[in-house]
Amino acid sequence: MKFTKMHGLGNDFIVIDGFKEDISIIEEKAKILCDRHFGIGADGILILLPSDIADLKMRIINSDGSEATMCGNGIRCFAVYAYTRKIVNKKKMEIETLAGIIKPEIIVNKDIVEAVKVDMGYYSLLREDIPMLGNTKEEAVDFDLIVDNSSFKATAVSMGNPHCVIFTEDVESIQLESLGPKIENHPYFPKRTNVEFVEVISDSQLKMKVWERGAGITLACGTGACASAVAAHKKGFVKDKVTVKLPGGDLFIEIMEDKKVFMTGPAKEVFSGELELSYL
Repeated sequence: MKFTKMHGLGNDFIVIDGFKEDISIIEEKAKILCDRHFGIGADGILILLPSDIADLKMRIINSDGSEATMCGNGIRCFAVYAYTRKIVNKKKMEIETLAGIIKPEIIVNKDIVEAVKVDMGYYSLLREDIPMLGNTKEEAVDFDLIVDNSSFKATAVSMGNPHCVIFTEDVESIQLESLGPKIENHPYFPKRTNVEFVEVISDSQLKMKVWERGAGITLACGTGACASAVAAHKKGFVKDKVTVKLPGGDLFIEIMEDKKVFMTGPAKEVFSGELELSYL
């Protein structure tokens, strides 16, 4: 099986061309494929597939074998892969995902792909959209979240996938390894959730650490950066243009009046190779 390894700010993926490769064992073998000692190593797997309603379809398999609805860093890697291999011969494309049609735009400078700007669609704070227990028509802003014996004020955001955003004065002091899985699997979230701890640096900068649903701690999360910017904007901490600083680098987020969100950031190819299927 041929594959390509890519990353968006250190959030890394195995990219597989479903037009050419047998993908029938991908979900079953995702854990070993993503294992950093016994496999290729990645936070997740991106699969290119044909679409009846867009230029391509993207499936996202987490490192635990579950399927994700959307991935911000993944969509940028996916778009760069499709563009550089001329699978899609245009800079503005439409990609079908479980979260709907996502629209990435390749930004080229002197024939080099410099970044990808992504129309991430519309955010929602409604509990029914996240989904989250409670009054379905209520916005999940500043609700009380109790984990172990600690209480947090949290805001939940849907970016096509669920996020639980918690603001803190010192993000480096947060024990993400312990808190992340407990919040991910909290009873409030019937489909689990991504978890972001966020420190406000200024009205245009946030610092974020993330525990991703189905993957654990990663160096970056595109939808998480969007959700954090939305939550901070809702609470009046930031303006509508925000740089989110992640362990793997920076993402630029723009929040529009109609609740649409744009994300701009890099995507890099690392290497390509072949995996002997008998190894699996």
